[in-house]
Amino acid sequence: MAIATRPLQGTYVADPDHSSVGFTVTHMKLSSFRATFDEIKARFLGEESGGLLLEGRARVGSVSISNPPEFREHVINGADFFDAPNHPEIGFRSTSIEFDEDGTARVEGELEIKGVSRPVSAIGTYRPPVEDPFGSTRAALELAATVDRKDWGLDWQMPLPKGGDVLAYEVELTAHLELIKVG
Repeated sequence: MAIATRPLQGTYVADPDHSSVGFTVTHMKLSSFRATFDEIKARFLGEESGGLLLEGRARVGSVSISNPPEFREHVINGADFFDAPNHPEIGFRSTSIEFDEDGTARVEGELEIKGVSRPVSAIGTYRPPVEDPFGSTRAALELAATVDRKDWGLDWQMPLPKGGDVLAYEVELTAHLELIKVG
């Protein structure tokens, strides 16, 4: 694959109405539990020198789990999961970004959950800038990564009566970012 030459230049921020960050984990060995964070901020810097940076934050308390209330409380505030009273945000900062001419994007970076930072590799697609009907320039970046939640201390578990675990340790993370150029 040929590397695209600086497909995104300048500073972009995620449009909160058209962007999402979430996760999927297998529940009871049979279904996918999905959730998103309703409050996210992300910024992409495409510097003239060719340096690229993607960074973002999600407020833990904005996770889209509503029922039952005690489950939401356990996931958001419990030490087994996000522990929001002590760690109200999840963060990401890239260390390397590559865009191929075919639209493939590869991002390496550090994901911080509960004060623990670990390297993460994500792959996905980017869409080059277009002008919107209001005179702004927009681009898109969609990424996915699979991680082991235990690496961040999210190790709650309960055994199933006939073997196996209630909640998988492997979690798919996704980021769908519609970016607006601001500089």
